[in-house]
Amino acid sequence: MSTISITITDAAGEPRTIEDATVGITLMEVSKQNGVEGVLGNCGGGAACGTCHVYVDPEWQDRLPPPDAIEADMLEILEDTRRDNSRLGCQIRLAEALDGLVVTVAPPSDY
Repeated sequence: MSTISITITDAAGEPRTIEDATVGITLMEVSKQNGVEGVLGNCGGGAACGTCHVYVDPEWQDRLPPPDAIEADMLEILEDTRRDNSRLGCQIRLAEALDGLVVTVAPPSDY
């Protein structure tokens, strides 16, 4: 399996680079596998909880496909922490084109 490198700033504000993120799995999955603080993935990837909410670095924002309707609805619920560059990590499937991706874990929402 091929791998890519991604950089995630966790909930404590600590950036970390994961050099061997497996292509084909989601950002949420690789975050959980690597113990990234603040990524819980409580719904298991169903875009139903917002516990994998991240902010995509502006340089990378246009390189991702736009959120589908389900993800957009969930992001709408996260109004207290949502930004223009908000995404759900469970909906970002890692691909070779995302080698170098940079994201920051969003603070927990009050919803």
